[in-house]
Order: sequence, then C-alpha cells, then structure tokens
Amino acid sequence: MSEVYANRRSRLRDHVNAAGTAAALVTRPANVRYLAAAAPQGSVLLLGRQEDLLVCAGPPDDRPHEGRPDEHVRLHILPVNGPGNGGDAAVAAAGLAAAQGADSLAVEEHHLTVARHRAVASVAPKLRLSDLGGAVEQLRVVKDEEEISCLRIGAEIADQALGELLESILVGRTERHLALELERRLVDHGADGPAFPTSVATGPHAGRRGHRPTDRRVEEGDFLSVCLGATYRGYRCEIGRTFVIGTSPADWQIELYDLVFAAQRAGREFLAPGAAYRDVDRAARQVLDSAGYAEALPPLIGHGVGLEIDEDPQLAPAAMGKLDACVPVTVEPGVHLPGRGGVRIDDTLVVRPEADGGPELLTITTKELLAL
Repeated sequence: MSEVYANRRSRLRDHVNAAGTAAALVTRPANVRYLAAAAPQGSVLLLGRQEDLLVCAGPPDDRPHEGRPDEHVRLHILPVNGPGNGGDAAVAAAGLAAAQGADSLAVEEHHLTVARHRAVASVAPKLRLSDLGGAVEQLRVVKDEEEISCLRIGAEIADQALGELLESILVGRTERHLALELERRLVDHGADGPAFPTSVATGPHAGRRGHRPTDRRVEEGDFLSVCLGATYRGYRCEIGRTFVIGTSPADWQIELYDLVFAAQRAGREFLAPGAAYRDVDRAARQVLDSAGYAEALPPLIGHGVGLEIDEDPQLAPAAMGKLDACVPVTVEPGVHLPGRGGVRIDDTLVVRPEADGGPELLTITTKELLAL
C-alpha cells in the first residue's frame, strides 16, 4: 500500500510543479489521509522540495481505523509551546517549507480561513503563496480497488444493520431511538462509526432529505424512511429505504413509491463511463417531473462518496463533467409531500463499463415496498 500513497503524492507533485510551484501544503483532513494514509487531528501534509512531512500537534492515534501514516512520509511532531506557530501545524509547515529552500507554496485556499492564510504568509514572508484549488479532490474522484473494497464492506455493514432493525418491533418507538439503535448496530458489525448522522423519519416527516430524528413515535400506516451509512477504514457509503408500517400500503403510498423507484432505476441505469453528470440527474428527475412533482424534487439526484460522504462528482442539473469508471456515487431521488410524508430510495453504486456488467450495486437491501 505504501506505493499507492507514494504514487498519489507523485501525481500531486507533478501537478504542483507544472504550475510552477515548488511545494504544496495540504490541510483538508480527507485530503491529508488520502495522500499520507492517516490524518491525525490537526495534522497537515507538506509536499516539500526535499521530503514529505506529516506535521502533527501530537503523536498519531494507534487505533487501526484511524490509519497509520505512510512509512515514506516523515512525522514532524510540533514541540509544546513551539515558537512562531501557536500550535498550528499549517503555520509550522510553511516555515519548514521555507527552511527546505522552497520559494513558493501552493495551499488549499478553499479550506484555510482568512486568519490562517495570513498566519501562513506571515511566518515565511519570502514564500510566494498560490492556490492549490481542488487538485487533491480531483485525484480522489476515481477510486482504486482497495478503496472500493472498503466501500463494499461498509455497504455490507449498513445492509446488515438495516436488515436487523426491520426484524424488530417498530410501532411505538421513536425516530430518535431507532436512529441510535441503527448506529449502535453499525459499530457492532465492524464499522468505524456512522458515515453521517442517521436519519429516521416517520409519518409526515418521511421522505424529507436530511431529516433529524425527533421524539415522534412510529404509528400504524406510517411511511418510514431511513437513511444511514457506515464508515469503514475511513470510507463512507450510504443507503436509504422507505417502508410502510403495520398494514397494507394505501393506494397513494403505492403510487408514490412506484414513481420514486422508477426514477431511481432510471438514474442507476444511466450510470456509465462517459455519461454526463447532469444527464444522470435528468434521467431520474424527468420521471418525477413528468408526474407533476417538480416542486418537491431535491436539488441533486446523487453525489460521489469516499473519504467524505459528499464528494465530487455532483449529479445535479447544472453539473459539468462526465463519469469515469471506478467512481462510486449515490442515486437518491425522493419526494416529500408536506403534511403527508414521502419516499426516498438511496443506493451507493460504482460506475463500471457495460463489458464489466454495468454499475456495481453496493447496497443490496430490497427495494420492494415492505409492510413491516
């Protein structure tokens, strides 16, 4: 695996050098982990002229799921009360870059605060600062098979946790209680933790994107929508399903569910190398729009996943770009009707060429409308 991280840093260094910059400072935690195999709290990565340094306020955590720094990156632990950096690894790294003889430094301006950017500039005033932009994020879009394996295991854990919940008694329990139980089950089955705050929505809350669980209790006849995800070795996936509680679904529930399911299927089937991001969104959105639900649609149909739960690409109406093979994305259309509830169906898939079987579905819990 050490070669994998070395290759990633080499690709970034080529990008930086081509832009005429001698060194790079990576501060966004997910980007640090992608390049150095670990990102201890508050750490930064310096791609220097002489060597690459993982600059940390303290020793890395020994817990396996936190990752262990790549052996070819030298650890630089900040001294307690060190002069000139105030304990900020980014500021210290800028000083180290200057000490290595760099005359220029590319920084992640989209991640640094204005105050932190000023501090970096002041510690090494002879360094010419430039913007690294989203260079690391772009490297992260296409995953290698080891990364996809982590996502696959995370999806299996999420499927298992959701399946066990569906076998329990649900009527009378609160959204908050069910969400906490799901998160406990994720950890019990080997997840680092939840990939994001688990959403459990019942009755009039169902189908609402990003719903925060409340003390509302599950009632007979409710729609129940659940969205959860597992983190495994730092990689995050998600799954969302909608069910009916305790009785046969009403006609309006069947009609709405079938519509959202058709939209989700249309989006999934459009996933292929070379497909435009916005065309995937359009394929799913048209199904719901044609049924008169344009005003109830989410701002995007899906997004990339990986070391963060919301990564590039964005499958949205105005998104520019085309899919590549080995890009994991979600397809998650939904409709929420105020006062009545709604439906969300969410899968994590990996884009694959048709010769390899087409998109690989990672989250396999049934999408049949079950009455629980």
